[in-house]
Amino acid sequence: MTSIDDATLDAVAEGSHHDPHAILGLHENGKTWAVRARRPLADTVTAVFSDGDRVELTHLRSGIWEGVRAGSPEPYQLVTTYPDAPAHTADDPYRHTPTVGEVDLHLIAEGRHEQLWRVLGAQVRRHGGVDGVAFAVWAPNARAVRLVGDLNGWDGRGHALRSMGGSGVWELFVPGIGDGTVYKYEIRTPDGDWILKADPMARFAEVPPATASVVTSTDYRWGDDAWLDVRGNRSPLDQPMSVYEVHLGSWRPGLGYREAADPLIEYVTETGFTHVEFLPLAEHPFGGSWGYQVSGYYAPTSRFGTPDDLRYLIDRLHGAGIGVIMDWVPGHFPKDAFALARFDGRPLYEHPDPRRGEHKDWGTLIFDYGRNEVRNFLVANALYWFEEFHVDGLRVDAVASMLYLDYSREPGEWEPNIHGGRENLEAIRFLQEVNATSYKRYPGIAMIAEESTSFPGVTAPTSAGGLGFGFKWNMGWMNDSLVYISRDPMHRSHHEGELSFSFVYAFSENFVLPISHDEVVHGKGSLFTRMPGDHWQKLANMRLYLSYMWAHPGKQLLFMGQEFGQLSEWSEGRGLDWWLLDQPTHAQLRSFLGTLNRVYREQAALWARDSDGAAFARLGAPVWNPDVSAFARRDHHGNTVAVICNFSGSPLSDFALDLPEAGRWEEIVNSDALEYGGSGVGNLGAVQTDAAGRAVLSLPPLGALWLHHRAG
Repeated sequence: MTSIDDATLDAVAEGSHHDPHAILGLHENGKTWAVRARRPLADTVTAVFSDGDRVELTHLRSGIWEGVRAGSPEPYQLVTTYPDAPAHTADDPYRHTPTVGEVDLHLIAEGRHEQLWRVLGAQVRRHGGVDGVAFAVWAPNARAVRLVGDLNGWDGRGHALRSMGGSGVWELFVPGIGDGTVYKYEIRTPDGDWILKADPMARFAEVPPATASVVTSTDYRWGDDAWLDVRGNRSPLDQPMSVYEVHLGSWRPGLGYREAADPLIEYVTETGFTHVEFLPLAEHPFGGSWGYQVSGYYAPTSRFGTPDDLRYLIDRLHGAGIGVIMDWVPGHFPKDAFALARFDGRPLYEHPDPRRGEHKDWGTLIFDYGRNEVRNFLVANALYWFEEFHVDGLRVDAVASMLYLDYSREPGEWEPNIHGGRENLEAIRFLQEVNATSYKRYPGIAMIAEESTSFPGVTAPTSAGGLGFGFKWNMGWMNDSLVYISRDPMHRSHHEGELSFSFVYAFSENFVLPISHDEVVHGKGSLFTRMPGDHWQKLANMRLYLSYMWAHPGKQLLFMGQEFGQLSEWSEGRGLDWWLLDQPTHAQLRSFLGTLNRVYREQAALWARDSDGAAFARLGAPVWNPDVSAFARRDHHGNTVAVICNFSGSPLSDFALDLPEAGRWEEIVNSDALEYGGSGVGNLGAVQTDAAGRAVLSLPPLGALWLHHRAG
């Protein structure tokens, strides 16, 4: 009979022992083997070994049973009888060896496991000769961890995980279950309380407001090899990039990942965008957060379907030649009790000091970037989206909030770094690591920073001390240009600097010019309603502004609905004003945006040297007019596009302008063309300069011209 003390048996029976495998399962005892199992309320328990040997177990205490086998260790099953019920046969989770290896544990502790999702979480796999699911979770402060779910009627006492030592990882292989199993972890905190938590590494979750994790695996066969091959041999910096920003739930409400594929591809192809950028698709509890308060970093939101449904959508977009960017939120996470907050009863993912661990303005928590395992969790998450979902870029949300310890804090509410400064050195190192690692593993992708300050070197390489992003959102351009374009044209001449200041720093970083979702919510109205004047003038201002934006150095991003002049402010709770496309003037605006995208893609001068100041020049005129902005862009072969924007409300005839090359300049875009609803002022398709390069043009009111000069 066993010599295990009663307290240990009781703890194992209760599922509160830190190492149940040390008691349960098969254990060598001299020349024999002890078999122990937890089967409360059973009448009989028999271990049936693969060699046919049957060992009758005897009840010890609290539902723990024991028997002795004389032969060699073999796989076995447990046959259990209960009063008035047929015999139940099942494999024993506690006969199985660990599914997490020593190398994995070492890499996790070092914060260097670049495929963390293949180790932690729920892995459908074959182990010990049987199919099942391997569960592993990092909870270093826990006193015990139990698995609960539909596999055990949400009673985890029979599915306690074992501690894998100082790594803080807990592990259990459960045979006989698979895809679709709904589960959570029940964690005993240092204070002795039991708390229920969703799996931080879950790759699927219940549809909110339900919060449990769901076991999933994939055998999806991708068809985008050609796309990835081309991507890996190109840099997005010298490729066209016009991005259509989409909130999937309100683009066309009711469509899931699969159902959205055909209409989204058709629409993006028709309008000519090169990329789609999705607001965050990682699981989040509150739809009104638009996905920016993430609870499941490795789980595509189940609101729109399964992970394979998302793979299908991205695969189809790639097949249509459309890149995919996803918003990513490593800056903060919500306080919901079922998720990451105080995960094992203590601050774990969040920084323990509230001066560094909490965003009071947002009611969220901040990751502890200095902790190896937390940094690893986030770096691996970025790699996960590239590896498992083939995304082409991640737009990193709220980078400024990560960079500064005093972000949105009053004096005395923050603690300086070790050098006495305000920079968050741990967050900076994290950003450098995630960027360097992502570009190393996935050439041709884009890491894009939403960074609203003048922090130096956001897009400088990490080898030179920069953050290592590929692009940075140009928030200064956005703010200044929106203020300018909203002014009455009569007053714009007094504010020319709001429009031209961006040219001063346009090449200091690799910029994206965003008119994002943030600019069409919270009382700001839509882009269309910001435009001054009557309906015709608003449409003209829209065409002018988009022409200026598409020609300005940098890539472009436009939030859905602005391409056709959405009238109402965006709300995640309803769809876009698609009915406007039944109005000819708004259909013409969308048609014009399609023309901009087509011509933009055709003219390498507008994208091939976006970050090269030598390929850009302001154009002068004999008489300066503050309402006219004129500049030229040049590609690697000398082909040039001149852009002339008249922000006044009056046409300007006989406007003299010095162009960078003498000869004939083709008028490739005229925002005032009749076909787009304009007044038809133009230059009959071309402009001819004199020998010195001076041309005399007719500039349309609230209009833009793009002129093309071919090298040679």
